This record gives sequence, structure tokens and C-alpha cells, in this order.
Amino acid sequence: MKVLVTGATGFIGGNLARMLWNRGYEVSALVRRGSDARTLQDTGIRQVAGDILDRDSLDRAVRGCGAVFHCAAAYTFWSLDPGLVHRTNVTGTENVLDAAGDAGVPRIVYTSTVSTIGLPDGGSAGKPGDEDTPVQAHDLVGAYKNSKFEAEKLALAKAEQGLPVVVVNPTAPVGAWDVKPTPTGRMVLDFLRGRVPVYINTGMNLVDVADVAAGHILAMEKGRPGQRYVLGNVNLSLKQVFTLLGELTGLPVPRFKAPLWLVVAAGRLDGLVEGKLMRRRPAIPLEGVRVAKRPMYVRCDKAIEELGLPQSPVENALRDSIAWFTGNGYVNLKHAGSR
Repeated sequence: MKVLVTGATGFIGGNLARMLWNRGYEVSALVRRGSDARTLQDTGIRQVAGDILDRDSLDRAVRGCGAVFHCAAAYTFWSLDPGLVHRTNVTGTENVLDAAGDAGVPRIVYTSTVSTIGLPDGGSAGKPGDEDTPVQAHDLVGAYKNSKFEAEKLALAKAEQGLPVVVVNPTAPVGAWDVKPTPTGRMVLDFLRGRVPVYINTGMNLVDVADVAAGHILAMEKGRPGQRYVLGNVNLSLKQVFTLLGELTGLPVPRFKAPLWLVVAAGRLDGLVEGKLMRRRPAIPLEGVRVAKRPMYVRCDKAIEELGLPQSPVENALRDSIAWFTGNGYVNLKHAGSR
């Protein structure tokens, strides 16, 4: 079957495209001009020139497809142009869904985010959120979260109108092929580079990116149109994540917990100096700090029970992430370990 993957040069989309190709699908990847296409190397994946903001290119790309996976997004907690984040995540999603619908594509999977899942009791480990937990307005911090919330609402509205779209909500994936890297991958990379002197009292749901890719395929095969499925695995505090990384690498784990007000203050200063004055990504994006104020603990039971979502050990995923970053020149782990 012919399938199209948008965002195949990114982390989730790249792993998904490779998995589909390895399983024998005829895979096309929508690729913008000048994109880093390392995720597609050494495969027979067909690169189709296009852009999710260019409807004509989408109409050509979806023609004859049995399924479309829309993974492309501006996944960032800082941007020189927040309007571009909105256009990419909302207008781009509308373009992809409309093109697939007009072409009569029978199965569409839209990649949303755990950020649209509500968190009862402030996101405590005892009461994690799930697909039925409504998100609160005060949790929609910044351009990324707001735009993905709006895009998901759009996808679900189109499903109500009959579009065969299934929504998946990945949590915090780790593993190989995190080229950019994503915010979660940057957390791993910062640890490897010795740039994590302290930690804050927060947490996340960690998952192997290979399981997320498999979850997309399972959503295509078994998912119910108009439904959301959280693709995740285990809830861990940030300190627990760093402890696992320390065990896997032998590198020191940060021992001191920083008060949130101090990190927010550092983020504001960094945003002013690096973000506004130097016009480059701050080392401490304030939006990312504000997102981390509440642990993102969720349940994945629905995807496990309805789709058969795999639950691979996250330790192996972190090991894969470390190996990929070190093997691709992002960090010299021997040098890092000598500090």
C-alpha cells in the first residue's frame, strides 16, 4: 500500500517512515527544499518535494495513497516568529487533512501531542491524565501548545464531519534519529554535555520512539476515527530520568533541586539576552520552563488495550538515544565523562 508521511525528516516522522518502509509499505515522504533528510538515508523511501503550507504540493503527494500520516509540526518552545509556529501547526494541518479528504484517502493519522491532554490535580503521579481529561486554559502555555490544541480541535471536528482521521498523542519520545534534536532529545544531549547542574521538581511520561512509530501504524490499522490515543509508557520524575542517564553513562547526576522561581528568572534573562538581543535559541527557553511547571503524567491504557501499543523498556530507548547522539558527532562521550 502507498502511504504518505509528512514530517518524515523529523524525529517521530522519520522513525515512522523507516518502520513503514521496513514493513514493506510504499512510502513517500513530503520533504521541504533544503531539509536535512538524514532520517531517510539508506532507504527506498521516495522523497516528494512539497510543503504543508503549499496545498498544490499536497494534492499531488496524497494522490493514490491508502493512508496519510501527518507528523509535520513546528515542535519548539522558542521561535523568532511565533506566527510561523501557528501557521505550520494549524494551517498546515488543515491543508493536509483537506487534501487527504478531497483525494478520498481511507485512513488518516494525525500526530498531536501529550500537551493537549488534561492533568487532574496539577499533574500528580497519583492521578495522571488521559484522553478524557479536559485540558485547562492555563495549561496551554505558549505558541506550540496553543497551536497544537487548535489543530487537534480542527482534526476532531473534521472527524465528526466524516473524515477518517485518528488522533495520536505521543508523550516524550527518546531514541535514534533525533536530528534537530527535539526538546526531549536536547535534555538528553545537555546531560551528556555536562550542562545540567541542577534539576527542577517536574516529570514526564517517557516512551521509546520506536513504540510511538508502531503506535501510529496500529492507529491506522485499529484506531477508531474521531478518537484520541495517548502513545506513551512510564511516568518518571526529571530526577529519575537523569538518574537513568547517569547509570547508562557513568556521568554524574545533578544532586541539587533548583526552585522554580530561580529557573524562571534565569529563563527570562536568557530570553532577553540570547532570544531578543542575539536572536538565537536561548539555552533556557522560558516557554519550556513554564511548560515544566506541572509534571506531564498520563495514562496510556486506551492505546495499550485498543491498539496493542508496545511498552518497550525506556532504558533501552535512552541507550539508543545516547548511542545515536555519540555516533553522529553530537557529543564526545569519552570527553564528557572525563570532566
